[in-house]
Order: sequence, then C-alpha cells, then structure tokens
Amino acid sequence: MKHNFGKFIMKKLVFTLFVFVLISCKNDKKKDLKVENKKTEAKQPNIVIIYMDDLGYGDLGIYGAKGIETPNIDRLANGGVKFTNGYATSATCTPSRYGLLTGVYPWRNKDAKILPGSAPLIIDTTQITIPKMLKKRGYHTGLVGKWHLGLGTGIVDWNKKVTPGPNEVGFEYTYIMAATQDRVPTVYIDNGFVVNLDKNDPIEINYDKNFDGQPTGKENPELLRMDWHHGHNGSIINGIPRIGYMKGGKSAKWIDEDMADHFLEKAKAYVDAQKEEPFFLYYALQQPHVPRTPHKRFVGTSGLGPRGDVIVEADWIVGEFVKTLEEKGILENTLIIISSDNGPVLNDGYYDDAIEKLGNHDPKGGLRGGKYSLFDAGTRVPFITYWKGEIQPTVSDALVSQLDVLKSLAALVDIEVEETDSENLLDAFLGKTKKGRKSMVIEATTRTAFREGDWVMIPPYNGPLVEKQVNIELGNSDEYLLYNLKSDKSQQNNLAKSNPKKLSDLLFSFEAIRGNTYKNIENLELK
Repeated sequence: MKHNFGKFIMKKLVFTLFVFVLISCKNDKKKDLKVENKKTEAKQPNIVIIYMDDLGYGDLGIYGAKGIETPNIDRLANGGVKFTNGYATSATCTPSRYGLLTGVYPWRNKDAKILPGSAPLIIDTTQITIPKMLKKRGYHTGLVGKWHLGLGTGIVDWNKKVTPGPNEVGFEYTYIMAATQDRVPTVYIDNGFVVNLDKNDPIEINYDKNFDGQPTGKENPELLRMDWHHGHNGSIINGIPRIGYMKGGKSAKWIDEDMADHFLEKAKAYVDAQKEEPFFLYYALQQPHVPRTPHKRFVGTSGLGPRGDVIVEADWIVGEFVKTLEEKGILENTLIIISSDNGPVLNDGYYDDAIEKLGNHDPKGGLRGGKYSLFDAGTRVPFITYWKGEIQPTVSDALVSQLDVLKSLAALVDIEVEETDSENLLDAFLGKTKKGRKSMVIEATTRTAFREGDWVMIPPYNGPLVEKQVNIELGNSDEYLLYNLKSDKSQQNNLAKSNPKKLSDLLFSFEAIRGNTYKNIENLELK
C-alpha cells in the first residue's frame, strides 16, 4: 500500500514538473514573440518630408547652383538618391501640396488652385492622406510650417478654434501658418488656435475690402521697408505689404526674420517628444517664397541678395534638423524626403534684387519656364531621398512624382491604400532600381500637359506666351508642342510637325488619363 502511494506521489511530482516546464516554455515563447515584435516595430522607420517653397531645379549646389552653397542638403543628396527627373504635381503651391498629401492629381479637384488665406479646407475629411494612412500603422503624425490647403468650411472666426484643418485630415500635431508668408493672416496656429492672441484685440480678415483706418501698401508707401511690385499692396505687417487685409491680432503677429528659426524649434521639439515611437513629420519650409526675409545671421551670405540668402538659411535649417535626429539617436531609423512644391520665380511681387543680383546662377538649372509654367522648370524640382545605412548613394534618372510618395510609403509600412493616382515606387525611392513611372500628367494653373518616357506634349492653350509680371514663359501656344527631353532639355525644338505619330500616341495616352478634353489629333491641322 505504501509502495503504491509512493508511486502515486512520484507520478504527481513528475506531472507537476512537466506542467511547470511546459508553462515556462510557453512563457519563454511569449517573451521571444514580444522581443521579435519589438524588433519588428523598431524596423518601422520614422518618416520626414522636408518641403521647400519655390525652390528651383538649379537652386541647390548638388544640382549645379552658382553663388549659393547648400552643404547640408548636398550631404543628404550625396548619401542618398538624387533624382534628376523628380516632379511636383503642379507648377504652383496649393495644388502641389494637395497632390503630395493625397496622391491624387490636383486637376481632379476644381478647388485645388492658389488659395487666399481665408479659403476653406479643400481636402475632404474622409479622403485618404499620408498621415491618415500612417496612423493606421501606429505612427504619430505632425505638421510644422506652411499649410495653404484651406481652413474651416466658410467664413473663419480666427478668434476661436479654426476647424476643420490639418488636424482633421490625419495630423495629430500641427503648428502652421494658414497660407503663405505674403498673405494674411500673419499669425501662427497651434492645433487650430492662433498663438498669443489677445481676446481684447480680435482678428478680422478680408480679401476684398480693407478695414477703415488700416494702412496699406498702396495708400501708405512711406510705411514700407519692402516695396511691392505687383499684387502685394494690402495690409502692412512689419513694414511689409501683404496680399489681403487684416485688422487686430497685434500680439499674435509673427516677426518675419524669426520665422525659419521659430518653425525649426517646433520641428525639433516634435522630434524630441516623439523619438521613442515611429513618427511622420511633414516639415514645410517657407523659403525661398516671398517675402524673402533672412535672419540677420544670413543677410549677405550668398551674394545673390535676399533670395540667395534665404536658400542658404534653409540649408542651415535642414542641417540643424538632421543634427537633432543624430543627437536623439534616430537618424539611422529615419527616411527623409526633400523636394519643392514648384519651380523658381525671381520677382514674385516685391522688389528685392533677386534679378539684379542673380549673376551666373540659373535657378531653372537649364530648364525652360518656371513657377506657373507648363514648361519643365515649372514642375521638375530637386527630389532627394535619404536613409542612413539603408539607401546607398546614387543618382537616378527614374521618372518620379510627388504623387507617388503616398503609395510608396504605404508599401514601406505594408498597408493597402484606396485607389489613387499614386504609384508604388518604393524601390526607386530606396535606390534599389532606376525604374520609375512610365508617364504622368503635369499641371500649371489648371492647364495640363503630359510626359511619357523622355517625351513631353503640351496641348494648345489661349493666353499670353509670357507672364510679364514675373517674366516667365507659360507654355501657352496656338499649336501642339512636342519635345524630347533627352536630347532637348531646354525644350527649344518643337517636334510636333516632324513627328506626328509620336504626338498622336501621346495625345491618346494623355486623353485616357485626363479625359477627352482636347480635339483628336487626326482632326487637327498642324501649324
């Protein structure tokens, strides 16, 4: 009996030990799984888009600039992918920003055009955007800098929370200016609220009519420290005449020379706050858009006047921001994309010596046109991707569009997105292939043209050949324009007459995307 009882106890002990070992193994597997999950999460990179404003294809040292040194951006380009065929979606600011964030051609949205500072939000709050998509993968999403995609739904009360805005289309943290540096309201907005606003000095904004007793650039030139050339003759803030009229908000108004530093501090603070988890930061700089107001540290640093100086300042800003990523130990886990919203313009509303002090520098980088233009300089811009340790340095002639950022980032974080005009070019962005998209529609002030391979076709458009106020060729013509960019980068040799077959092929492909808006080539008498 005692012998049987002893056996029973022994079996019990063995069984208990077995269960204990089994449970321990399961716990170890769970621990291993947690560790593996953490490793997987750690591989999910931070993503930063640094978006310049009116920076031309030739405005950086790495793209051939003369008289302007941009060592910090050049360093990123030399350590990443420098694209020679990178395009904004439009030759002007609002539509390009719309295309970048939504992956949708801006010409599909009739409201995606240069907006006043009082315009309503033009991104539908149900629409897919880069920040919305990344939030699904656990990213924190932030925006610092220029917005210019509208705020509110109608008449905005700037003295209350301004909504809807970027916070309602996917950004969890936003610190912005509503539109541009040359447009009212000239205030910073922190997550929907005007910064430093005195409730006893409420803000009023009007883009049609001035407020009684408020000085303007047109009526009070004696108050100006920067003379206006065209369009910029409304309310005077900091001695600079703006587009539109503003009353009140004295304590909230920004100081123009401090803007670059101010946004940099907000971007650095965002990185510091989010460094432990994956984040997406859309850092939209205001340079070199007018009014060009470099901090005194950068005045005269380029020799090309204020336009050159603010490009040097912007390069320093990029360097300081990247230094922050290094100091926080996250540079090697951060994908950086640098580009511009459209091509260059010299005199865009103010007299600031941009033309007089240009020297040998060519902001267009040998291209034709500029901001507002359907010629290549309107939309072909600097385009750089950098990810330390992941991207091997290369120069790529792959055809890429800012439209493609959305779907490529979706592939990076392994998520499906709804159908857009965006294409998955992740391998091209990471330098693993030099194959890009086959074709794309380009846009300038609602006019569209088409690039396929090395060929560009511009349909006939009425209107002036040159916008005289800014002295830029617009791409308007009474005939079809056809260029081969491989042999004719500056678009001087129109091949429409000599190559009607190629013109017909391009028009067919163009209409398949854009819609049958233009007369069929077979019925068109070539001039």
